[in-house]
Amino acid sequence: MEILKRLANLVDGLNDKIGYGIKWLTLIMVLVGAGTAVLRYFGRGLGLSLNLTPPTELQWYLFSLIFLLGAAYGLNQNVHVRVDVLYEKLSAKKQAWVDLVGTVIFLLPFSLVMLYLSWPAVRSSVQLMETSPDPGGLPRWPIKIVILFAFGLLALQGFSQIVKQVEIIRGVAPEPDENPEVHA
Repeated sequence: MEILKRLANLVDGLNDKIGYGIKWLTLIMVLVGAGTAVLRYFGRGLGLSLNLTPPTELQWYLFSLIFLLGAAYGLNQNVHVRVDVLYEKLSAKKQAWVDLVGTVIFLLPFSLVMLYLSWPAVRSSVQLMETSPDPGGLPRWPIKIVILFAFGLLALQGFSQIVKQVEIIRGVAPEPDENPEVHA
């Protein structure tokens, strides 16, 4: 079990680092969006016809990175969307059981199915070196590769969650409320 805990900690650490990077991607995305809007209005005012396709697509790509890579980070930080009408009232061990069952029955199969279904489209995109059909558009194949990476990270984070939930159920890990560093 010690090896599994170390692997889970490595996955958690990786997703924490990615989460830190997502914060910067968010700032860059906002700046690109604002810059594109400013250029659009100034260009119109000056009678210029600017090709703003590349920065607009860059903003979409940054949003995609934030969303796709943020899923595993959100799961790791326990900030994902949860309908917790009853969950909140359960003990930590019962919450761990709910999380364990949900991860095994829903999260891992979903992640693996998405990897399986995405692979042909990503492979085709890379083989074709797919680019945007819009004039001056960006290559699409790199962002499609991120789809596979994101679902791989989500599956790995699911594995990490399983290890942590089993530790709570076995009573060998501190319950989340007992360790304030978990929520920091």
